[in-house]
Amino acid sequence: QVQLVESGGGLVQAGGSLRLSCAASGLTFSSYPMAWFRQAPGKEREFVAYIPWSGVRTYYADSVKGRFTISRDNAKNTVYLQMNSLKPGDTAVYYCAANPKAAYYSGLYDYWGQGTQVTVSS
Repeated sequence: QVQLVESGGGLVQAGGSLRLSCAASGLTFSSYPMAWFRQAPGKEREFVAYIPWSGVRTYYADSVKGRFTISRDNAKNTVYLQMNSLKPGDTAVYYCAANPKAAYYSGLYDYWGQGTQVTVSS
């Protein structure tokens, strides 16, 4: 059974940083592309960042480019999202996802975590 478990969310002031982690089990992690999405209250879930199995090239939403960094440690079966210069607009539940079935930004993934809340105060 595949499980993705996010952690690292919390309350932070604008301009601060957080690092989210997503621990995967039940799959050959090193073979799976991974991504982060987020969903703010009253809004649709949106793409944040993507990393292929190799980790060689990464992709970001324009809204987070230059502030967020996705990375992975295949030895630890974990993907990370380092978030710097946080803004109130980054407030959302953040989800990790594994194995896209369509374009990486499409939201069509085989596996999802439960999410972790990130709240950025002004």
